[in-house]
Amino acid sequence: MLNIKVVSWSLGLFTATSFVLCVLYGLIAPPSLHMAPFLEMVLPAFKWLTFWGFCLGLLESFLYGAYAGLVFVPIHNFLTRRWAAPGTAA
Repeated sequence: MLNIKVVSWSLGLFTATSFVLCVLYGLIAPPSLHMAPFLEMVLPAFKWLTFWGFCLGLLESFLYGAYAGLVFVPIHNFLTRRWAAPGTAA
């Protein structure tokens, strides 16, 4: 059985870290290889290279990851209870 708090925080921090790495990559890479258009498509109200845009993107990224954990864990735990072999630790 998965712990919803641990998985949600882990995924939230993972996606927030991935966002920071994408922004850093965008600062280092040539403009033709930037992640900015992709980030502006998937993160509502995100604007490239503004302080508030970065803060909002970081928050939205974290919330997307936490949401994935909040949805995934109950599904996983339900299916584990339903289909796991008796006597096995999940």
